[in-house]
Amino acid sequence: MIDDTQRAAPIVQAPVKKKRSVAIQREVAVLVAMIVFNLIFTQHFLSLQTFNVNLTQVVTIVIVGIGMTLVVATGGIDLSVGASMAISGALAPMLFMNIDGPLGILLAFTLPIIAAATCGVFNGFLVTRLNVQPIVATLVLFIAGRGIAQVVTDGSLQAFNNPAFQWIALGKIAGVPFQILLMLVLVALFTWIVRKTLFGKYLLVTGGNEEAAYLSGIPTARVKMIAYTVCAALAGLAGLISISVNSSSDANVVGLGVELDAIAAVAVGGTALTGGKAYITGTLIGALIIQLLRYTLLAHGIPDAAALVLKAAIIIAAVYVQRKRG
Repeated sequence: MIDDTQRAAPIVQAPVKKKRSVAIQREVAVLVAMIVFNLIFTQHFLSLQTFNVNLTQVVTIVIVGIGMTLVVATGGIDLSVGASMAISGALAPMLFMNIDGPLGILLAFTLPIIAAATCGVFNGFLVTRLNVQPIVATLVLFIAGRGIAQVVTDGSLQAFNNPAFQWIALGKIAGVPFQILLMLVLVALFTWIVRKTLFGKYLLVTGGNEEAAYLSGIPTARVKMIAYTVCAALAGLAGLISISVNSSSDANVVGLGVELDAIAAVAVGGTALTGGKAYITGTLIGALIIQLLRYTLLAHGIPDAAALVLKAAIIIAAVYVQRKRG
């Protein structure tokens, strides 16, 4: 027996795909325009070094942005991703510097991500069980999470040189940095999850109309819990990459401000901040636009602080465009 939702599916899928295609085309056009501008006006832009620098710097934004896309798709937000990065980055060096051999490396890659995922479970619990507004729930760890990381490390810098651990950020496969390949794999994986799996369908329906989804039998609380947990776990992974690049871990700066970059990438990428949509590929392109904007400003002598103002303006503009588009 076919219900009304099943009957409507063929009708609504085509417009959704068309909207996604239009959104991606618009973002690609903006990205291409920025590339052309830099080709004309920025010295040494067309070099392998510039290409690698921009791509490697965008990796953590994209990885965090993927998780943020899932949370935003449910109608939520996660302000604590930077704190999750800091916690993960604080724990990893303590493990591989105190436990010798492969076991120390294995634990340094797993336990910090599990710890970060636990932060996501905490956020999800506040949102789904205590009905705390997402922005308030995640603000708790936004403040306390970095404090936890600072307490764990006594607020001191952890410098290290461990090629086995740092391979995640500095290693290469066929000349391509591993972290870039990892980023692309995650983009492809979560694009498939959102578009092709039952969880992806539940995710979008929950964000589109949570009450209707719940009444239809969809486990909306579980869907949101998974989204927050995955978001925090991905932030933990990004924290490991971040400290590997810098050969040090400083709880005061790891992941600082990444939540703004991730939200900006999600908004520019076409995912509605009101929920019900999730464009993972769009988040990738949005992150590239944000990174290229920062590079362009720096290359032309504009202070990095100006990029923060522009990122905030971009979020406002993206939300305005989304609302006008309905």
